[in-house]
Amino acid sequence: MAVVVLLMATGCNAQSKQEVKPTNSKAMSKSIVIFFSHAGDNYSVGNIEVGNTKIVADYISDIIGADQFEIVTHKYDGMAYTPLINLAKEEANNGELPPYEGQAPDLSQYDTVFIGGPVWWGTYPQVMFTLFKDINLDGKTVIPFTTHEGSGLASCVSDVKRAFPKANVTGSFSIAGHDVRSGRARVEKWLKSL
Repeated sequence: MAVVVLLMATGCNAQSKQEVKPTNSKAMSKSIVIFFSHAGDNYSVGNIEVGNTKIVADYISDIIGADQFEIVTHKYDGMAYTPLINLAKEEANNGELPPYEGQAPDLSQYDTVFIGGPVWWGTYPQVMFTLFKDINLDGKTVIPFTTHEGSGLASCVSDVKRAFPKANVTGSFSIAGHDVRSGRARVEKWLKSL
């Protein structure tokens, strides 16, 4: 009975607080994938239960054993694609920094930080920039990646370099959202090239 109560309490805490999700220890250096992903109505792939960037983040974690921190906001939940991109454009134009759930992760134990998200209006979603203000990546290897439908990396790499001028930003990668579900081999090839 005590085990059941402990499991229930742990499950409730995990839902109320955003935490780093540890994976296995395959990584040669301690790595973490920080990402934002949007499930629901997406361009080209329709209404999806798991966002494109989340799938890529899961590939990275599975292949190299990196931990994960998902940037979560419910601001965009249930929005159709067109209203979502209109809101994203407004946020970008106004420099809005929407809040995310929980607290920023403690990155002191990590050497390598992957940063991923979809491309919305030429860069990462604004909620990612909110987190950027709360983390320090000085001296770390930072590897940006994106999911997109024609934008490639857009200005994500230069925006990461601007946000973290004392980090070693390198090895970026982009993949079309409609290719993500069959793209594990491409992600693995990219990771082997780093």
